[in-house]
Amino acid sequence: MLELTPKITIEGVEVDFINAGFSNHGTMKAAQLDFIIPTTAGAAMNFWNKEVTFFMNTSDAIPLFRGWIKRVKEDYNKIQIHAEDGFGYMIKGGESEVAKVALTDRDNLDGLTVGGAIIKALTMSKLDTKIKTDYLGDTDPLISTSNNPLRGTLTVLEIIQKLLAESVNTSTNDLPRPNIAKLIDDGSSSQLVIELEADVDNSPISHNYTEYDNITNLKIINRKIPTVVIVNGNNGVKGTFVHDSAISALDRSYLEVTNNALLSPAACKDFAQKLFKANLSVQYEYTFDTFEGAYLPENSVINVVTGETEYDGNYRVLGKNISFSPSEYKISILINKKPPTLAEYISSRDN
Repeated sequence: MLELTPKITIEGVEVDFINAGFSNHGTMKAAQLDFIIPTTAGAAMNFWNKEVTFFMNTSDAIPLFRGWIKRVKEDYNKIQIHAEDGFGYMIKGGESEVAKVALTDRDNLDGLTVGGAIIKALTMSKLDTKIKTDYLGDTDPLISTSNNPLRGTLTVLEIIQKLLAESVNTSTNDLPRPNIAKLIDDGSSSQLVIELEADVDNSPISHNYTEYDNITNLKIINRKIPTVVIVNGNNGVKGTFVHDSAISALDRSYLEVTNNALLSPAACKDFAQKLFKANLSVQYEYTFDTFEGAYLPENSVINVVTGETEYDGNYRVLGKNISFSPSEYKISILINKKPPTLAEYISSRDN
């Protein structure tokens, strides 16, 4: 295990802490930091909305987490503090209000690319002080928000999710890849970034894991997938793919996207079927415990080696959990790729 000494700061000042837990599950969910400090360390401090950073090691220049305090619970001996990252300002958290934008025929995001629309939505909601967009980029392929104009009062998170869902890339393989948004840190601010979901077969490998060397435990999570997929094509054409047996087994859920390269209802329906298959291929997510990988970013690709080709392969990192104290730490990595053959294999080898 690497020799690392975690550090937490409040408003740039390092604080003594007893223990802590960091959780980031990706997919635009709020990353959270929960930590406990001695009552004496927080005497007379006003914690609400103060900036918190978590560094995996005291020598690091860039934190693994940057967020703002949303809840505090104090007793005679300790103070429990809960902080959320920039995505936490787009959803309800603690006593904060949901960040919303009213989009009308007069005041809207029409005519912009997804990147431009996100920048404007953050400005309209006054979230641009928490989330910067210096490295935002744009979707691949580029689309215009005029294709399906957004109207009504929407949360900023809903706006970003709706816009990203409409741009799907099919350039590298038969299964389409969505665009995703994630937060990175530049050393002074949280930066929102748009990028394509990693292609696990062709992306560079960030780290290697084996069941014997650095995987200590593994479990499976069954995620919800869309069973009704609606695809909007060019000039108003559209197609819908409905998987009846999947609805019976998994319940009804919806996904709607736009692909302006499609010119007929049949092409839209075929693309919708491909989208269903793409989501089905990542229906299962894995969480494994390890002592390596604290610095793995969301959407990076790792390689898992078991010694048998049926179970070996590349997996995309969704997020991670880190529990730590000033003297020790434990890491869990959340990944996905295919149904749970890998987990079944490791379990069989443990028995």
